[in-house]
Amino acid sequence: MTTAPSVEGTQLRLEFEDNRLLPALFGEHDSHLARIEQHLGVTVVPRGNLVAIEGPSDAAERARETLTRLYRRVEEGQAVDMGEVDAALRFADAADGTSAAGLAETSIETRKRRITARSPVQADYLRALAQHELVFALGPAGTGKTYLAVAKAVSLMMRGEIQRLILSRPAVEAGERLGFLPGDLREKVDPYLRPLYDALYDMLPAEQVTRRLESGEIEIAPLAFMRGRTLANAFVILDEAQNTTAMQMKMFLTRLGEQSRMVVTGDMSQVDLPPGQRSGLADALEVSAEIAGVSVVRFGAADVVRHGLVTELVKAYDARDRERSAETRGDEGGTR
Repeated sequence: MTTAPSVEGTQLRLEFEDNRLLPALFGEHDSHLARIEQHLGVTVVPRGNLVAIEGPSDAAERARETLTRLYRRVEEGQAVDMGEVDAALRFADAADGTSAAGLAETSIETRKRRITARSPVQADYLRALAQHELVFALGPAGTGKTYLAVAKAVSLMMRGEIQRLILSRPAVEAGERLGFLPGDLREKVDPYLRPLYDALYDMLPAEQVTRRLESGEIEIAPLAFMRGRTLANAFVILDEAQNTTAMQMKMFLTRLGEQSRMVVTGDMSQVDLPPGQRSGLADALEVSAEIAGVSVVRFGAADVVRHGLVTELVKAYDARDRERSAETRGDEGGTR
């Protein structure tokens, strides 16, 4: 692939070497090019193995970076869908101006698929998972916090670097408690743990998930089951950690044993604890702030990798919450 020099900073031209890859790159009816045009406000015109990009110089450059990244993916035999187009656009839009070509490729191999970062923060998260024994991942739903942690754990298990994968959640959400739910203990807790099962089945064949669950190599359990244990040679994930108390969080973190790693995920805007009770996640972040070896990765609305409307909804909720917080501070100031 070659790139022609820019003309007056508003036109770029890309030349791709293999015409056979272009249908996958451009998408059905050039839908991928249309998404790039819509997002960046540029015009992208394909002519054979050439693509002409016209628009503001910075937007045209980001379009070039996006197409370059996607073409490399197709060259490697990987699929390109609209989600991957959006991912490439996120990298091109990275605030630090780093080009897609300059960003380190970050991916995870599992039995069923290769998983790659879909935003710069996801790339940072995957690097943190590789380098640190305790990682806190904070941010809204849909940013891949739990999904990528499960993927990393499964890849380490496949390589024999860990013996067990332990997935846990606090089993109290939205004001509901286990005693009020029908069924035995497993039937009571499974609805809370369903997202963890879903992630596992996305990484491993169903028969392997079943076998490893039966053997104890993979354990999915409510947080209360962690008490009194030392978790060695394991990858341990605590999901929805904003709904832990400070005591529960301390109990969980102190389970970390030799040759083990922990990932704690949560969204501080979704705390379902009783009013006045401080989240154990907030407490743990404060306590561990100066401890070496602990990594904190913060996701934002721009990192949501679900339907585009989810990103807009998260932004709208965040804006509304900021307004209410400002109004509250103003009211408090007026009553002094």
